[in-house]
Amino acid sequence: MKFGLFGSAKLTKIENDIDSSLNYNEWIDYNIEAEQLGFYSTFTVEHHFTGMGQVSASLNLLTFLAAKTSKIKLGTAVLTLPWHNPVLIAEQVATMDLLSGGRIELGVGKGYRYNEFKGFNIDMEEASERFDESIDIMIKSWTNQERWSHHGKYWSFDDIIVEPTCNQKPYPSLWMAAGNHNSIQKVAERNANLLLDQFSPVTEVIKRVKIYKESLKKNNFKADTENRVALARALYIAKDEKEKMEIIEKRMIARSKVDKLSERPDGQNKSSIMTFKGPDEALNGALIGTEEEINARLGILKENGVGYILLVDAGGGLKHLEKFAKSIMPNHI
Repeated sequence: MKFGLFGSAKLTKIENDIDSSLNYNEWIDYNIEAEQLGFYSTFTVEHHFTGMGQVSASLNLLTFLAAKTSKIKLGTAVLTLPWHNPVLIAEQVATMDLLSGGRIELGVGKGYRYNEFKGFNIDMEEASERFDESIDIMIKSWTNQERWSHHGKYWSFDDIIVEPTCNQKPYPSLWMAAGNHNSIQKVAERNANLLLDQFSPVTEVIKRVKIYKESLKKNNFKADTENRVALARALYIAKDEKEKMEIIEKRMIARSKVDKLSERPDGQNKSSIMTFKGPDEALNGALIGTEEEINARLGILKENGVGYILLVDAGGGLKHLEKFAKSIMPNHI
């Protein structure tokens, strides 16, 4: 298995956040140490208008980290394309890929939090169309060496050639966030890698991996899901059952805060990440528990085609990351 990190930094330390307990400078130090511990990658989020100080300019943060590291892959999970000019994103990503020596793992998605779409004054119903148009423009930006124009529903460009070219050819590894089964099939149709969220229970993860694998085969693409599916999972190595349940309770409180930001006024947010509620994910899916429990859960995931885990700090910080790297990770690589 491969192991990376998933999460965020915050401007200030705020209790009960689902992605990180670290401020910006601590997050940089955390990732520098992760590289030394042998972690393969780090993926960071993009969020806006939360009131929790979550990372909003993920490419800027990763560029700074790139200058401080030399091996760890630098991922976005995800850049929310409906909010961005796709040509400018293509230029920025290519620049990062050049400067980092080809270490960019580009995760993109449609977005799911209502408060963010409202803040940008963008209709959530347009998210899928905006995403599809943007990703097509980005790929054209990286692969077309002649001048071109585009006049679409949401974007227009005249007589452009996009520079620089990427270090990775033809462009960085492309990861797409999806959970709804139809969306997973669309990821496979594009031959992109699949990012799965941190809240889905194991039974649903297994179902999603199966759909992705079958769709890749149907489209005559390589169906090596162990390397093409990355799953985010919260990590906390508990000393006993009591501590485990305390961490799970904190996680549920943090989840409820995010759900309030995400839900539409009509209560009809159909995003897959909003589907599963309650403690099942934390009890049986997240890597919150004793070393024995965590090892067992990783074994189940491996058996079902998940070979790439992105660890979310659930409050243990660097101490738990070091313990995982020394006591658990060697059992699965």
